[in-house]
Amino acid sequence: MIQIGDHIYSLGDPLVIAALAGAGFLLLVLVLLVMTVRASARSVRLAAPLAQQVTQLGQSVQSLSDGQHQLAGGLNHVSEAQAAAQSNMLQLMEKRLAQVSGQMSENLHGSARRTAQSLGDLQQRLAAIDKAQENITKLSGDVLSLQDILSNKQTRGAFGEIQLNDIVSKALPSDSYTMQATLSNGRRADCLIHLPNPPGPIAIDSKFPLEAYEALRRAATDWELNEAAKFLRTSVRKHIKDISEKYILDGETADGALMFLPSEAVYAELHANFPELVRDGFAARVWIVSPTTCMATLNTMRAILKDARMREQAGAIRRELGLLFGDVERLGTRVENLDRHFSQAAKDISDIKISADKAGRRARRLDNFDFEELAPESEPTIVKLGKDG
Repeated sequence: MIQIGDHIYSLGDPLVIAALAGAGFLLLVLVLLVMTVRASARSVRLAAPLAQQVTQLGQSVQSLSDGQHQLAGGLNHVSEAQAAAQSNMLQLMEKRLAQVSGQMSENLHGSARRTAQSLGDLQQRLAAIDKAQENITKLSGDVLSLQDILSNKQTRGAFGEIQLNDIVSKALPSDSYTMQATLSNGRRADCLIHLPNPPGPIAIDSKFPLEAYEALRRAATDWELNEAAKFLRTSVRKHIKDISEKYILDGETADGALMFLPSEAVYAELHANFPELVRDGFAARVWIVSPTTCMATLNTMRAILKDARMREQAGAIRRELGLLFGDVERLGTRVENLDRHFSQAAKDISDIKISADKAGRRARRLDNFDFEELAPESEPTIVKLGKDG
């Protein structure tokens, strides 16, 4: 039994049962509806992140699509740039190949030209070698002739005299020496240098102890070496004595003379291994010279001659200086006279300018008819007439 208000309903009543069934069904529907709503709300809450993720996925897909388009454009650009680079590379390679080909061709032509020139130079050198060989052959003959000349004392002396003449003529003026000069004692010196006093004229005589020197060079044993050394000492001392006695004359020549050795080898041998001979020459006032040292000595003599000639010309120089001083004084006097003339001319020009200014002023007044302003600048001069005598 169910009491609702004042009414009591029986559970066995079909209407009650139907009403309860309907009420249960309605309650079930409401519960289901509430559960559905809650499920829908939960689904909405769960679907929101999914939608957001879907939206983000769509944006990512769009970005990926845009990136794909950009990548495609970049690939096209890269492809075009690569094609252009390949084209430029091909052109550059073609130009480079053309240059290399031209350079190789030029190098080949140049090499051929240089080869031809080298062959020509080689032919010229071969010709020069042939000519040199001929000259060597000729020189060999000349050496043999020179040996023939030196083997004879007279021709050897002439050889030394010629060499001495050549050296002296190159070092001194022609009027400062005499070749084959004869002295007051009748002796003839190979060369006499005219130096002023002191020291006075100096004689030079050519000597060539060739036999003794060659014997010294050919010496194979100590005995031969000693004998050759004795021979050389004897020869050189004899030459020193002859020059000292023949070409050193008091009051006529200098107190010394020169012995000219036309061989540097002999001169070096004396100074290296026979210094006592050089000292003997100094003691006898005979100085031994070679071609080289003779040239140096002659250069010193040339300086002495130049100084002596300058002293000789000192008087003439003083006379010329006196005349020059007189000319300078006259020039000064004439310059003063010319200055006075210029001063007088300047004064005359100034007076002329004053007169011209006055004449100009008078002309302007006359042109303007200003006769009243024209006044005499000074009292009129009265010229008295004299009586006829």
